Amino acid sequence: MAEDGATGPDGLRERKKARTRQALSDAAIALFLEKGFDGVSVAEVAAAAEVSKPTLFRYFPAKEDLVLHRFADHEDESARVVEAGRAEGTAPLDALDAHLLDGLQRRDPVTGLCDVPAVLAYHRLLYGTPALLAGIHAYQQRSEAALARALGGHP
Repeated sequence: MAEDGATGPDGLRERKKARTRQALSDAAIALFLEKGFDGVSVAEVAAAAEVSKPTLFRYFPAKEDLVLHRFADHEDESARVVEAGRAEGTAPLDALDAHLLDGLQRRDPVTGLCDVPAVLAYHRLLYGTPALLAGIHAYQQRSEAALARALGGHP
């Protein structure tokens, strides 16, 4: 098969999709921080990112997803840490402890303990917007369920 740069995880098409997704999210969050989540329409976000509303909805099915998607990669992070630690012979609590301490040292925003002004503004947006707060709670429930499964429970 010829290498045309259009397929695969690092292909041109995938890179363009990733850039568009990031541009949409960045535009949305900037507008939400400026005007409040409820003060911004999806049409405004699409216009700011220079795409159509249908294009926006191909990347983000709901307005809340423009903000909450940043948690998607981390939803089963604790479970992955436990499973990786187990494969290396590390006790679950020790693996989680090392992972959290590493995140704190790097000032990783996912730890929830990061004082970078942009991260604090993002957290104020999340925790000050009822629709986003509901999404965060759902994320936390799925994350806890994944961790329970990794630890051997079956919620």
